[in-house]
Amino acid sequence: MYGRCGALDDARKVFDELSERGIGDVVSWNSIVATYVQAGDCRNALRLFDRMTWDSGHVPDAVSLVNVLPACASLGASIQGKQVHAFALRRGLSEDVYVGNAVLDMYAKCGMLDEASKVFKQMEFKDLVSWNAMVTGYSQVGRFDEALSLFEKMEVEKIESNVVTWSAVIAGYAQRGHGHEALDVFRRMCLSGSEPNIVTLVSLLSGCASAGALHQGKETHCYAIKCVLNKLDNDPGDDLMVINALIDMYAKCGSAGVARTMFDLITPEHRNVVTWTVMIGGYAQQGEANGALKLFSEMVNQANFIKPNAFTISCGLMACARLAALRFGTQIHAYILRNQYDSVMVHVENCLIDMYSKSGDIDAGRVVFDHMQHRNTISWTSLMTGYGMHGRGDEALWVFNEMRKAGLVPDGVTFVVVLYACSHAGLVDQGIEYFDAMDRDYGVVPGVEHYACMVDLLGRAGRLGEAMKLIKRMPMQPTPIVWFSLLSASRLHGNVEFGEYAANKLLDIESENDGSYTLLSNIYANARRWKDVARVRSVMKSTGIRKRPGCSWVQGMKGTATFYVGDWTHPQSQQIHEVLTDLILRIKALGYVPQTSFALHDVDDEEKGDLLSEHSEKLALAYGILTTAPGAPIRITKNLRVCGDCHSAMTYISMIINHEIILRDSSRFHHFKKGSCSCKGYW
Repeated sequence: MYGRCGALDDARKVFDELSERGIGDVVSWNSIVATYVQAGDCRNALRLFDRMTWDSGHVPDAVSLVNVLPACASLGASIQGKQVHAFALRRGLSEDVYVGNAVLDMYAKCGMLDEASKVFKQMEFKDLVSWNAMVTGYSQVGRFDEALSLFEKMEVEKIESNVVTWSAVIAGYAQRGHGHEALDVFRRMCLSGSEPNIVTLVSLLSGCASAGALHQGKETHCYAIKCVLNKLDNDPGDDLMVINALIDMYAKCGSAGVARTMFDLITPEHRNVVTWTVMIGGYAQQGEANGALKLFSEMVNQANFIKPNAFTISCGLMACARLAALRFGTQIHAYILRNQYDSVMVHVENCLIDMYSKSGDIDAGRVVFDHMQHRNTISWTSLMTGYGMHGRGDEALWVFNEMRKAGLVPDGVTFVVVLYACSHAGLVDQGIEYFDAMDRDYGVVPGVEHYACMVDLLGRAGRLGEAMKLIKRMPMQPTPIVWFSLLSASRLHGNVEFGEYAANKLLDIESENDGSYTLLSNIYANARRWKDVARVRSVMKSTGIRKRPGCSWVQGMKGTATFYVGDWTHPQSQQIHEVLTDLILRIKALGYVPQTSFALHDVDDEEKGDLLSEHSEKLALAYGILTTAPGAPIRITKNLRVCGDCHSAMTYISMIINHEIILRDSSRFHHFKKGSCSCKGYW
């Protein structure tokens, strides 16, 4: 009675009194063990079971085993669980279906599915609990094919499933990202008469989120409103679990506005850390990094403070990486150090390396890496990627070799990073050597992404013929990224023939890719084939394809400012254009000549120069000069590849200003300082 009423101390006093008087029996021992398990104190439950077995003189019975095995399962104590199983076998108790189910469940929850399967097959009598334990166990460790096979076998043998079975199968599909299949099982569940519970709905919404199945997610939302949410007998925590899952689903399906509406409907005092995390993560994953960082600040500064967990922190760092918001990212790093986040620390540290790398401070990322107590493959790959983005190919390859010395085996992702680093540093021979060594020395069969890296590597080096031969030797059909790599290289080297060929192949696969039309138009414009430029633009107009506008943003003292080409919308536009005009005049005196080939319009050279001076990255630089403290780096991010003229202009400008210019474009980082760029002209 005391145990079931949650009065653990009183229950223990009664038990101890019985023991002292020598009138305790197996039933009292079973009761106290069960009480501790129900209270979640599984360690003390195991200690009491040990005392019962060795010191009390009482021999455990079937009920004893059924009580203690869940404690082993909860703690993942597989060794103790095996000992209990061995005792059951010796005493002939394993034939009891309740004992068999408890053993089966213990093995499944400890991740020992092969042992669980043996127990399941040896059971002469199986009830629904037995089947559920196996289906759930297979689902939880990712062996979904076996879980689904067992579920189908239940239907063949006409074993009636209950909510646990259905929920396990739905969760299995959801974890694989098969939202449509999860919804089909959900419909079958409803038709069978089994009523979904909170776990079912949360699993289903997770599947819809991972599959991007917005329509199915809305169906589930409707069902939740009609049948689950806001019932009088509901636990408020259960309702919040479903609402959190709905916020996550809408955000991941691209409906961040709907997700935010649901988030705002929850009063601040009722939000938990999951509520904040799924909304911040949704913003970050959908590219709305400003929204993510604003919400993160709101969470940390709220009156009823809820401490962000490691996953919230990771979402905030992801948003900083997208925006290259180094100042905000550094503040989050300081918050992590102050609050000593130990759980999932490797994951957070990996996010820090990624944030620093993508925010232009790869050396700070290296410091984080050097101070890590534990590293995994992602840690090494993140640092390698950072060095590759900054054109420091030799250091990226050094990290790769150190990773191998540490005993980690490179996989396909690792080699993508290695080839990327070689491409952006002009290490052509090394890249070819690593590509050849993948299958030969490491057993990693090159995939289409590796071929794309090699086409990019050869193309950047001007070896377009070799790149084309490699494409023709591919054992699989080239994907858009392969042809886009060749098209970009053709644009870089002004090769109309290869550019036309790559563009036609690309447009056959992705007819609505604006980048393909833009690059082809640029190739024609550079060759002064204005009729072809007009033809490409006419096709784009007739098919409704619009070129993405160039956009640059810069970190100023008062936050982030965003600029588009020819932008006059900023409150300081007059000053910005005056600064830019002055800079252009000064660098012309140093030898700068506008590269009018990058003004892709059929107008005279003077007008082309005016067009070039209004590029978004130049406007961002002028604003940065106006608002950045003397001597501090100016950090600019552009959504497209920086144009050749802007690259030339910034190289000259870095000679006359007391700032390092750190520009991140869609391809890589450029560090301009004292008249030179870190890319050494190889970009």
